Amino acid sequence: MELAYIPSPSSGVLYLGPVPLRGYAFCIIIGVFVAVWLGNKRWVARGGRAGTVADIAVWAVPFGLLGGRLYHVITDYQLYFSEGRDWVDAFKIWEGGLGIWGAIAFGALGAWIGCRRRGVPLPAYADAVAPGIAFAQAIGRWGNWFNQELYGRSTDVPWAVEITSSGDGRVPGTYHPTFLYESLWCIGVALLVIWADRRFKLGHGRAFALYVAAYCAGRFWIEYMRVDEAHHILGLRLNNWTSILVFLLAVLYIVVSARKRPGREEVVEPAAAEAEAGEKDAPSVEEDASGAEGDSDSSGSSDSDDSSDSEGAKDGAGSAKKS
Repeated sequence: MELAYIPSPSSGVLYLGPVPLRGYAFCIIIGVFVAVWLGNKRWVARGGRAGTVADIAVWAVPFGLLGGRLYHVITDYQLYFSEGRDWVDAFKIWEGGLGIWGAIAFGALGAWIGCRRRGVPLPAYADAVAPGIAFAQAIGRWGNWFNQELYGRSTDVPWAVEITSSGDGRVPGTYHPTFLYESLWCIGVALLVIWADRRFKLGHGRAFALYVAAYCAGRFWIEYMRVDEAHHILGLRLNNWTSILVFLLAVLYIVVSARKRPGREEVVEPAAAEAEAGEKDAPSVEEDASGAEGDSDSSGSSDSDDSSDSEGAKDGAGSAKKS
């Protein structure tokens, strides 16, 4: 007998008059705001300017959404271009379907463009936003709950998710909530990166590489539990192989980068550093005031000395006449 389970929402859309409010889109938007907020705090703590992270995110986020959708459509092309399917559905991003690998790759391209325009190094920016991206993924995965997708094998564990929809090949029942597993894993990844960054002063993109490696480690076993349709290579799902490859590349980057560029960047935003240096070099208002007072005192002393001299001269002249 089923003692407990996570119920799925009856609908992933609420209507405010004619305007549809989609749970999937809300989760993505909230995740982006969290990533930018936390990234901004970390960037300022590293010596950057407030607002730089948001300015660069204006480039990174659209590129990331585009890349995520392209990766999903290309790797699951049968969902949109096979017989009986409508290719127009490939543009319906609100119905779910974002590949994290494409999102990170294209998002990095957009961030690179934004970083060049702001004159900041991409690796330092990536380190600052890495934990925020992980938190954003944790929030975004709940969009899959609204769409009743990304669940695992059938199970009767108390935390199973109940699937009620029978569309797109779904079979109503209770399943492993792999979206929840990945959400919790991403929270752990974010906390790991924050701790490691404080403990080891990670720099030159190594905090971001740690995020990538840690995420891939979790994605491998979570992906293995999923039962939705996917391409297989040598018995493993395509995303399992992608996780392995990206994990190895991230670890390799950490090792090579630590040897070639140890430590952390001292300056992450040259413009902010120059402005701070200029403020330190410029004389303060109090210094100007004290300097003016000193000049006034000096001139006052001179006047009094001159007056004493003239009085002395008069006295001397008077004495001469008397004598």
